[in-house]
Amino acid sequence: MTLTEMLANTIATHGDCPALSDNTTTLTYTQLGERADTIAQHLINAGIKPDDRIVLSIPNTVEFADWYYGTLRAGAIAVPLNPALHTTEIEAQLRHVTPALLITRPDTPNSHQAAHNTQTPTITITPGQPPTTYLNTTKPVTTYPHRSTNDLAVLLFTSGTTSTPKAAMLTHNNLVTNATICADIIKLTPNDTMLGSLPLFHAFGQTVCLNVVLATGAHTILQPHFNPRQALNLITKHAITCITAVPSMYNALAFVHNHPNHTYNLNTIKWGISGGAPLAPELHDRLTHTLGFPIIEGYGLSETSPVVLLNQGTHNRPGSVGTPLPGITINIINPETGETLPTGHAGELTVHGHAVMRGYWNDPQATNETLHNGTLRTGDIARINHDGYVEIVDRRKDLIIVGGENVYPREIEDTLYTHPAVAECAVLGIPDPTRGEAIIAAITTHDNITTNEQELRDHVRKHLAPFKVPRHIWFTTEIPKGSTGKILKRAIAIPKEIHPNN
Repeated sequence: MTLTEMLANTIATHGDCPALSDNTTTLTYTQLGERADTIAQHLINAGIKPDDRIVLSIPNTVEFADWYYGTLRAGAIAVPLNPALHTTEIEAQLRHVTPALLITRPDTPNSHQAAHNTQTPTITITPGQPPTTYLNTTKPVTTYPHRSTNDLAVLLFTSGTTSTPKAAMLTHNNLVTNATICADIIKLTPNDTMLGSLPLFHAFGQTVCLNVVLATGAHTILQPHFNPRQALNLITKHAITCITAVPSMYNALAFVHNHPNHTYNLNTIKWGISGGAPLAPELHDRLTHTLGFPIIEGYGLSETSPVVLLNQGTHNRPGSVGTPLPGITINIINPETGETLPTGHAGELTVHGHAVMRGYWNDPQATNETLHNGTLRTGDIARINHDGYVEIVDRRKDLIIVGGENVYPREIEDTLYTHPAVAECAVLGIPDPTRGEAIIAAITTHDNITTNEQELRDHVRKHLAPFKVPRHIWFTTEIPKGSTGKILKRAIAIPKEIHPNN
């Protein structure tokens, strides 16, 4: 099945049900299908051919879905990108995928400038209006390009820890299979309403807030940009039943919800799904207590469509990202030798199965480094417990080596989160002439609890080996995050007294 066939099936069974809502518009599934057809007809009449790339620089609005499914209906490949990127970043992505067309809005100057610099043809949509108002009248199309499940559907630029994002090639089969399996595991129904705060240009948001919902006939309330107060108002107004977010978003929701005299109602929420970054057990417990609903943690990558591992509501284990989806095989290997490690040992996580991408677009070197006979090396360090549940230890690239000892930052971060004053933290390493690297930590604190560097160092020392105690801890008002809410360690400004050469 292709994504457009999945849409057609849902139109046949739930055509009059609401599919998507944003600040100005609500679309039923039938209306979404009609708008996608209008766009597909325009693209085909304009000469767009199968496998042409259409770049979507659109925030979380119904227009994103219009053009996403319209592009696929025309047989082209959708390439979502982050409208908030700098002009030079967008320009680099456009040059990489050589698109036939860029779709954007009037309020995205960086996208317009990048399109001008790369001579990319552009359609500027009219926000809040159906495509018939800004597209030329199209001749009816009687025959749409045939697409198979193994054809490419989407190029997803990764938001990984490397400095240069790569475009993962995902097929219709990758995305449809991932969406339908996830929908079955989380028991989503046509009666559910999802909060769509995760960006749709990202793998997590696109799958869970768009394709999983589409697979079941449920309803997504889109939030163009995450704001915790607005999100809580949307939850209350629309009686949201399901929410998907990254840990920093849950943290922000809990902070606002915890303030006295609020009028937010979260009682309709059955569960939340967390992904995109590790969720420390202490933080998980704190958030579920404050917000009042279970948070189910999972794990995935842009390269795996994205979900690979997921807890289930009846078997939800804090600190674990769950077990593999049906049809997915995982393994833990020695990252240096490639040998399989015994159960319970930490090593690099590998993934094989229907979720794994075809490769990176126009990047055979990166593809060969990451994919081996259909098995993906994730670059994440994990361990499989004796009962099959997986714990993510850390990113391999984040490993800190102190005097020959391997130190994973997440272990220290999890320990810091057990201190009541710590709201957010990020642990990283800096060069040290005597021990190779030194451990440092950036901290934000809760407003009503005070602490100091020595107290936090002592707290870590009580729980971990001495060589894992941060040499320096400093306090900041905010830890930088990317557009998906992940903490960006490479963007952290280290005080000069700690790291003069930073």
